[in-house]
Amino acid sequence: MPQYANPYVATKDADLLSEAFARTEDARDPLSKLRVEFVIPTKGDLRNKRYGPLEKNTRGAGHVSPNDDNEESIYLCGNSLGLQPRRTREYVNRYLDTWASKGVFGHFKPLDGGHPPWLDLDDALKEQTAKIVGALPSEVVVMETLTANLHLLMSSFYKPTSERYKIIIEGKAFPSDHYAAQSQLAHHNIPSSALITITPPSDDSPYLTTEHILSVISQHNASTALVLLPGIQFYSGQFFDIELITRHCHSLGIIVGWDLAHAVGNVPVKLHDWNVDFAAWCNYKYMNGGPGVIGGLFVHDNHGKVEKAQVVGNAEHNNHTQLHYRPRLSGWWGSDKSSRFRMENEFVPIPGASGFQLSNPSALDMTSVMASLDVFSLTSMEALRARSLRLTAYLEQRLLRYDNKTPPYKIITPANPFERGAQISVLLNPGLLDHVLHYIEKHGVVVDERKPDVLRVAPTPLYNSFWDVHRFIVIFQEGCRRAIARQGNASGKTPNGAA
Repeated sequence: MPQYANPYVATKDADLLSEAFARTEDARDPLSKLRVEFVIPTKGDLRNKRYGPLEKNTRGAGHVSPNDDNEESIYLCGNSLGLQPRRTREYVNRYLDTWASKGVFGHFKPLDGGHPPWLDLDDALKEQTAKIVGALPSEVVVMETLTANLHLLMSSFYKPTSERYKIIIEGKAFPSDHYAAQSQLAHHNIPSSALITITPPSDDSPYLTTEHILSVISQHNASTALVLLPGIQFYSGQFFDIELITRHCHSLGIIVGWDLAHAVGNVPVKLHDWNVDFAAWCNYKYMNGGPGVIGGLFVHDNHGKVEKAQVVGNAEHNNHTQLHYRPRLSGWWGSDKSSRFRMENEFVPIPGASGFQLSNPSALDMTSVMASLDVFSLTSMEALRARSLRLTAYLEQRLLRYDNKTPPYKIITPANPFERGAQISVLLNPGLLDHVLHYIEKHGVVVDERKPDVLRVAPTPLYNSFWDVHRFIVIFQEGCRRAIARQGNASGKTPNGAA
């Protein structure tokens, strides 16, 4: 595991805690320019109870609200829903104009100044998607939604036998992954006890060492058919060693798939080089495609081949070619594009991930994803990762420095930066969360909560800034002080514990 020293450890409080320091860090970072590619809601927008942004003419006389309405909000929630790229509105309007002016011909006709015909949009998204997940373009496709894609992939890759039938998942995986794995077992009439969960060795921490993960897999090796794990754990933000775990599974003859909902667009991955069997993700978190937008999947080239074999026998009765390919649930959009509209009812899968498509995908959804992919094309995952490491290091150091005393919270995300992405999960002392959350939301902070006591804070490198982190810390720590004082008042004690 690479070693990484936090570059801000030695920075004196007088410098690190100042707004000037954050502004300087932003000024020296060439990727800070990408922030202008996104619509950052203002604090007034968030407070506005009417649809849409707060209108400027309501900011004057008769509008009763704090005087920071025009200030950009502190949006550190890209791990839940990414912000809207500015070009999304333009791209979607172009799609709507095509639909309005061309109707069904929008599927087929190339248009000057327009996007690719809807028939070809899935192919148009392949190259940039492949760069983000470290794959060949043929190994990725934008389609369906996350859990639907996991089911489609498991229907192809989970092939239980009397000897090998178990599915291994992470014990605190996102509930939908649990439901998907459980229902796959039920679909094959296999008892739920065949679902093996990898749980943390200690109740005091959600951290899973790679050694522990590998040991559980080895323990159930002889009876396991599939391992399904998250690339990044949604609650703690831990980034798993995808390459090593995949290699270990393969050494034991086990298929392994990955839920990359919190990894895609967040950390660099090399799905092809790491020989990952399959993976699926959503495009609305770090990928900024919009709420509930179409997802994506990866199928390694080893599993996507479509091979032809001439049938041997009486030529009069066997004059045809038989196709060999991985079995899957099939649909017409996964069939060969050149013959798709002949309606011949002969499924000829497209080689690669595209052969797993079912129905024609939403052109509106793909247009929205295209807008975000075009922003990603302005940089690289390696450059974004370098920026993310600095942002999270700065956030970590600011969190650890709390009034020269022990903070009323602890960080539960791994301290090793190579075991985390953009997200830092903060476990507050019992009873503080609701009061802290109320205070920070009132002051224009957007983060994600996980009951009973966790805040997930995710400075996204595409659009968040050091200044965002600075403003968050100032408001968050003040919210903590007020919540502690409230607890003290309720118990009849002063905040320092004195009667």
